[in-house]
Amino acid sequence: MEVEQMSADAMPLPFDPLVDLHGIWTTELAELYLPIPGAPRVKYECLDGYLVMSPYEGSPNGFGMLRLALLIDEQAMRAGNRIYPTVNVEFSPQRWIQPDLTVLKQPIEDLTWIPADLVLMPVEFVSASSRRRDRINKPAECAQAGIPYFMRVEFSKPQAVKVELLELAGDGYKPLATALSGQRFETDVPFPMSFDPAQLLEAWYT
Repeated sequence: MEVEQMSADAMPLPFDPLVDLHGIWTTELAELYLPIPGAPRVKYECLDGYLVMSPYEGSPNGFGMLRLALLIDEQAMRAGNRIYPTVNVEFSPQRWIQPDLTVLKQPIEDLTWIPADLVLMPVEFVSASSRRRDRINKPAECAQAGIPYFMRVEFSKPQAVKVELLELAGDGYKPLATALSGQRFETDVPFPMSFDPAQLLEAWYT
């Protein structure tokens, strides 16, 4: 029995990418091992080799993303830009984010990893599980990469929503346009946008 127990203890543990690749994740490893088989559907982002996982958005955010894309798509297209749902924005092989929406400066074809210099404006819908990253960390990362604009959308109770457009100034972002539901969000850059943030709420259509 002792021999059998020692033999079992000596057996190597099965490979677990979340454990064995902790701190050394790269885009190459991500292509090999993500998504994790059997794991719930999550967003996979990376900060200097450390994987950051967050659940997909709830229905208010998901509905708002769709409506926002529809509201601004035509003007973005006229300006030569393109709006994409979640993509991998790469800052380095060991650092990337997955914005909720991403406005690119031009169309892309068959790219898994989007270089930051192609990004015109990431759009983040703030959620409780990623509030700090959406409000602080991601804007800082995008500013450091020189991405010219950053948009943030945040829902609150009762039915209310805030839209903020930030513009790169120096080494950080400054507010350019802000509106609450019931007001008009207006800007001419990076392309014309004009809408009531309440249009991102399901209640607007009922």
